[in-house]
Amino acid sequence: MCRHLAYLGPTVPLAALLLDPPHSLLRQSWAPRDMRGGGSVNADGFGVGWYPPGAATPIRYRRDCPIWTDAALPPLAAATSAGAVLAGVRNATVGMPVTETAAAPFAEGPWLFSHNGVVAGWPDSVAGLAATLPVRDLMTLDAPTDAAFLWALVRHRLRSGADPEKSIVDTATAVIDAAPASRLNLLLTDGRTAVATAWWHSLSVRLVPGTSTLISSEPLDDDPAWQPVPDRHVVTATAGDVDIRPLTEGIR
Repeated sequence: MCRHLAYLGPTVPLAALLLDPPHSLLRQSWAPRDMRGGGSVNADGFGVGWYPPGAATPIRYRRDCPIWTDAALPPLAAATSAGAVLAGVRNATVGMPVTETAAAPFAEGPWLFSHNGVVAGWPDSVAGLAATLPVRDLMTLDAPTDAAFLWALVRHRLRSGADPEKSIVDTATAVIDAAPASRLNLLLTDGRTAVATAWWHSLSVRLVPGTSTLISSEPLDDDPAWQPVPDRHVVTATAGDVDIRPLTEGIR
């Protein structure tokens, strides 16, 4: 069911998030601690998106192989630094393709998006929601997967002028209404703000007040600053500040 993270704060090497910590995203790909019945290995691709200093749009690096098999990643991650990052490793739902374009992060303009979970009853359960999207969006999905479809729903709301928190919360609640057994940990950033949901999957936050925020499916280390996010909650964060509240409270 995938693992993902988002970081906002001072510039750090990508390796400091993906590879170096004792329970880094690399280790979570083959030894996750809390998948909650959603598989055991995340070997169906990976990706990382980052915002170069001063850039309004991110750069992405995605592959369809296990993260531990990519010989190009360690030197890239050591040489590349950023103050805003979104990354994920993928555990594909049975029957869904294993392709580079199916790996998070999905992107458009300043946005990066990831999904950890599954849409129950896919695709029939959300056919009604698909009908609310422009036909062109459905014809140009990154991949025929539930994650790419969720990104299309979020992106449509963003394009319509909704703020990132409302786009994520409204998408999550609409999908849960249509497919109640879904697992929906969504993650969105524009490099300045990050929004995440915890819905039937693990999520934690590490905050350095006024300095940095790290949101991750699982803590990367044993730092006591890590705070678990309760189920059915939404996280809205900037660098060094975070708000966590029940998803059912709606938008402020």
